[in-house]
Amino acid sequence: MSRHLYLDASPPPYTCSRDTLNKESFRKTIPVLAARVSPEKTRVLLKAGELRDCLMDLPKIKTVVSDPFNPDGDRLVLLRMSDKADIPPEAEEFLKREATGLVEYKVDLDYDYWTADECLQAFLPEELREGSPTGFAMTGHIAHVNLNDEYLPYKHIIGQLILEKNKRVRTVVNKLDMIDNQFRFFKMELIAGEPDYVVEHHEAECRFTFDFTQVYWNSRLHTEHERLVELFKPDDVVADVFAGVGPFAVPAGKKGCAVLGNDLNPNSAKYLLKNVQDNRVTSLVRVTCEDGRDFIRTSVSRVFDDPFPAYTGPKPSRMQEEKERKRLQKLAAEGQPIPPPAPVESNKAPRQRITHFVMNLPDSAITFLDAFRGILADERRNLSGVYDQMPMIHCHCFTRELEPDKAEQDIRQRVEEKLGHALTGEIKLHLVRSVAPNKEMYCISFRLPREVAFSSSN
Repeated sequence: MSRHLYLDASPPPYTCSRDTLNKESFRKTIPVLAARVSPEKTRVLLKAGELRDCLMDLPKIKTVVSDPFNPDGDRLVLLRMSDKADIPPEAEEFLKREATGLVEYKVDLDYDYWTADECLQAFLPEELREGSPTGFAMTGHIAHVNLNDEYLPYKHIIGQLILEKNKRVRTVVNKLDMIDNQFRFFKMELIAGEPDYVVEHHEAECRFTFDFTQVYWNSRLHTEHERLVELFKPDDVVADVFAGVGPFAVPAGKKGCAVLGNDLNPNSAKYLLKNVQDNRVTSLVRVTCEDGRDFIRTSVSRVFDDPFPAYTGPKPSRMQEEKERKRLQKLAAEGQPIPPPAPVESNKAPRQRITHFVMNLPDSAITFLDAFRGILADERRNLSGVYDQMPMIHCHCFTRELEPDKAEQDIRQRVEEKLGHALTGEIKLHLVRSVAPNKEMYCISFRLPREVAFSSSN
């Protein structure tokens, strides 16, 4: 397909063996017309209204070049046509007045000129071009694709194109259909680049480090991470049941929330702890590695018995801390008295009540909801006094129902069945994304029914 009205800058047909990528096949010469002008006249041509639709504007191709026959003399202003008959009359008259003639010029394109998508379209057999894998997701330095079976014979070529055409990419992997049954992360294969799977990924002004082959991470969920964290108030206590490496827990902690972050996968818990430390929220995020059901049942008593300190305002940034340190150093060097630290408010009660539970395990989170039965029915602790308001539950799930009304009916039915009680009051259903042609991901947020929380039978 032509990239321009007049000039066909698409890659040439690929005629070599498809066992490897022959870059020499990606060469093309486009003859164009060029107006010869003196160096001081180039600006006149570039600004001329008469030439607005005539100047060369192919991506990555300079409009003004040196005259190959006189490099230190005249300049050539490239036009976007190769035939004089295509030049509009008003443009032709202008060039006769301002230029010293028209000459032919050859624009040489090679492998480096075209994008990965354009090269792939030229490389693949014609029957595979429609629907070809043109996109990939980035996690740190890793590009990951989900290749259909028909493209697997060309997976290393696809990986090579992604690697060579994107400077940020060092590793290219193809996600396989296999999913780790216990910890729910995708199996993957290296198709190009370095076998380096420990990434540093930035999201929501946080830095996350993790082994992409050993934990679950989906960069496409960044808006969902931000959406939920936005709901939290700085003085909230959040229990993240399936925390992974911390896409909810760490930003919530930076916001001021107190967080219990849990994941059954030891590798997730390991990197969650590292991310908590690297993002300086160790005093606010407590990390555990246990079954989600056990975590839900013990989280309330943990926070009640070992409450988080009260929220006292936003934590200063590293830049602010460094600025204050230098200020105090200067005062000390000048012999001036060092002011005492500002007193911390002590009249605020510690945080003993969980206000939000996050359950981001869409494949099975609903099946864990029965763990909330009787969660506050504790004879040794007076939880009813602390829990004057029930916590919000944010439960991610899948549904095969594509119509919103039917999706809500399906999800509510499954949630109520596991809770053993109808949902009433504060309920919201949010469509997160479509994960397959007949599969949607939702987040249902609801206030935990008091009857469920104080149920005597669990």
